Amino acid sequence: MTTRILPVVGDSDTARSLITLLSQLPDSEPLRPVPDSTTLLDTLAALVHESLTGLPEVVVIHEAVGPLPALEVIREVALRFPAVGVVLVSGEPTPGLYAAAMDAGARGLAGLPASYDELAGRVAAAAQWAVGMRRHLGAGETVQQGPGGRIVAVCGAKGGVGGTLLATQLALAAQRSGGYERGVALIDLDLLCGDVGSYFDVQFRRSVADLAGIADITPQVLAEATFTHETGLSMLIAPAEGERGEDVTDATARQLLTAVRSRFDVVVVDCGSQMNGANATAVELADAAVLVTTPDVIAVRAVNRMVRMWDRLRIRKAQDTLTVINRHSRASHIQPQLVARITGTQVARNVIPAAYKELREALDAGRVQDLDPRGQVRRAMWALAAELGLAPPPSAPSGRRRGRRS
Repeated sequence: MTTRILPVVGDSDTARSLITLLSQLPDSEPLRPVPDSTTLLDTLAALVHESLTGLPEVVVIHEAVGPLPALEVIREVALRFPAVGVVLVSGEPTPGLYAAAMDAGARGLAGLPASYDELAGRVAAAAQWAVGMRRHLGAGETVQQGPGGRIVAVCGAKGGVGGTLLATQLALAAQRSGGYERGVALIDLDLLCGDVGSYFDVQFRRSVADLAGIADITPQVLAEATFTHETGLSMLIAPAEGERGEDVTDATARQLLTAVRSRFDVVVVDCGSQMNGANATAVELADAAVLVTTPDVIAVRAVNRMVRMWDRLRIRKAQDTLTVINRHSRASHIQPQLVARITGTQVARNVIPAAYKELREALDAGRVQDLDPRGQVRRAMWALAAELGLAPPPSAPSGRRRGRRS
């Protein structure tokens, strides 16, 4: 049997030497290397819905891969793609690193510069483990991802474009669909001035900041920090004191999102419009990143600025971002096609109309769940949830019979 090996190396010289050595291994087929963790997870996710023959048996990860640390990459692959064996290569393969790699889910550790015998042994062991796992899962069946729900990150291109309202409606639409056994979670990672709690008139003693510094976020710890709303939504709200948001680091956010993803089927994250380590981690780990804008020059420039920053930081590529246009009207000079051409992002088919009067009463009362189902804004946002795959397509409203009065 041929063992397909996917190298994950950012440095071109190291990648070239590693592929040369991997090609010398018996019955091996090195695939085209991927340069970073984001591309790796996207590549495996694209193959996960195919048969077992679509995934590589072994993934070889270089210790200097970015933007995620190598151990975090291993943990993500082991959690989401259990039918893939992972081998870590490092210039200093110490016993401590070996133990950490095994705890993260790796099947082996090889030193650099790699020797033929050592690398052959590590790859063979990982491939044998992957074959056994696939046989256990069923060789002819579709590979299912490991325990983990879907994360949707909602960001505002700038303040006041309606990102928080959209995040609440996406979560409500997913919850109302009733198709998720483990439920839907809504997380407020706008740590400085999060408004999710205000939109639902929620006052809760716990917040996201209370999970900072906890080494192991167990289901019990997560349940104590989660507020269960009357709609059935589970919420993790932002701290009432904005300065406490500094306690939530990128490592805390990564640990939190991994814990929440393992418990809920859908996780909607309100990232706000100001990027920091925590919400940047959410955008990177998200299965879908939504960037909300309004059809004006300043907001579209903000979209361009945001996606360029994400690309420079290797968080997410522009073509993998979905831009949603809020407060749209036919009189707007900037139309969706122009936004797509300027920013290089995908633009949602469903645009949200400008209908302020529909929102006023529900927002002032702190009951966004009471938006009129017949209103244009709510219907557009729930249609967007269907476009993202979070809810079934909304049923068409019954038309009013028209006729001439005799």
